[in-house]
This record gives sequence, C-alpha cells and structure tokens, in this order.
Amino acid sequence: MSEPIFKSIFGSSWRDLPPVMKEHYANRPFTKDETRCEGHLDVVCNQPLKSLAPVMKLLGQIPAFNENSVPVTVVFRSEETSRSFHFDRTFHFSEVKPYRFHSRMVQVKGNEVVEIMRFGFGWRLHYSWDGEKVVLNHRGYAIKIFGFLVPVPMTWIFGSGYAEERAIDEDNFEMMTHITHPLWGKIYEYKGRFRIV
Repeated sequence: MSEPIFKSIFGSSWRDLPPVMKEHYANRPFTKDETRCEGHLDVVCNQPLKSLAPVMKLLGQIPAFNENSVPVTVVFRSEETSRSFHFDRTFHFSEVKPYRFHSRMVQVKGNEVVEIMRFGFGWRLHYSWDGEKVVLNHRGYAIKIFGFLVPVPMTWIFGSGYAEERAIDEDNFEMMTHITHPLWGKIYEYKGRFRIV
C-alpha cells in the first residue's frame, strides 16, 4: 500500500522516470493522497466533434471548445476504498463557466489501464516510458457494467486517442493528447505545460 499506484503500471521503467514524472504519479492506493498541477493548454476541437459540444458536456467528456493558453488546474487524487487514480481537471475558458473534466484511471493488468468517465464509458490505453517521454497508446473503448469492463467497438466512431508527457525540469512537464478519426483525421487536441504545485 505504500507504493505508488503507477509503480506497477510502469513496471521496471518506474526507476527510469524523471523526478517530475514520479511526483506526477506519486499517489498511493487506499489513501487520500493528492497532487496538484497548474498550467495552460491550447485546445483545438474540429468538426464533427465540435458540433457535439452539448452532448460531450452532458457525458462528462473532454471540453469541445477552441482557445489558446487556457488556464487549467489538475488534481490527481487517490481514494481510501480502491486503487483508482483520479484525474480532476478544471478548464478556465474565457467565455464560458469553468469546465470540469473528471476521470479515473484503473489498472486492468500490467501496463494496460482504462480511463473511466461519467456513466462508465472508458478509454483503454497502454502506458509506457520510451526513455524520453511517457506514452499513452490507444487500446480501444469499453463500458463498465455491474463491475465488469465490456469492450465496445467504437474506434471507428470516436477515433483513437494518444497522449504523451515529457519532463522539462524537476517541477515542470509538458503534455499533449489528440484524437484521430479514420475518416476526418485529427478531430481533437490539447497541449501545454504544467507545474506541480
């Protein structure tokens, strides 16, 4: 219980992570650990995803807006009852109310993780460290029903996700994530820099 949740996810690569990445993923399971980051993101949302902004908000998904240098606060939380790793993001767009995007990471096995969002919808991904950056590779979608993860073949509808995080120094890291659709290309992206505070 004293080991970070993500130590077993990164496996032998954990020892090679830069200090800021270890601090980013330091939360332990079955605790009230909390790590806070602040930064700015450039958010780009293209059609057809942009036209679904109200639906995306209802489903608790990524913010479907376009704006540069959006102030964002991210709180990584553990919970006393599980091994879940919560991502609680608040985007402060200039012309709309603060937008909260909350999800939780749950280890499936090894370095495979599912990011579960509102109503149990989840993105399956593979975590790795390539020697320079943390890489999150798409492994499909799933929905959690009665405690079970059921794969759903939705990549052809929602596209495939990808993300990476790169250390800048001991307190700062940069990140980017995007969604690429097989027909419409890159339909979503946000990228920027954070400081662990």
